[in-house]
Amino acid sequence: QVQLVESGGGLVQTGGSLRLSCAASGRTFSNYAMAWFRQAPGKAREFVAGISWNGGSTYYVDSMKGRFTISRDNVQNSVSLQMNSLKPEDTAVYYCAATSSRIATRRSEYDYWGQGTQVTVSS
Repeated sequence: QVQLVESGGGLVQTGGSLRLSCAASGRTFSNYAMAWFRQAPGKAREFVAGISWNGGSTYYVDSMKGRFTISRDNVQNSVSLQMNSLKPEDTAVYYCAATSSRIATRRSEYDYWGQGTQVTVSS
């Protein structure tokens, strides 16, 4: 089992920044690729960004490229999402997830999920 706990969400104005963190415990963190997903009200949960087990590879949804940066620390057992130039459409609950496979964009590929952290961007 891997336990994931997100933090860092909050209310921010358009154009502002937030840094989300996800602390992992349980099994060896470096065995897992990690990702951030988000879910807006009334919408399906969508992939945001992913990072390989050693941080050597990252993948972003096109609309997040240049604004969001995913990183990980295998010593601290954490993964982060730096979000800049936030827009109202970025408002959602953000989840971190772990997979024992490669970075994937499909929810079904992920074995473990956190409880989510709310990000609200005001216009």
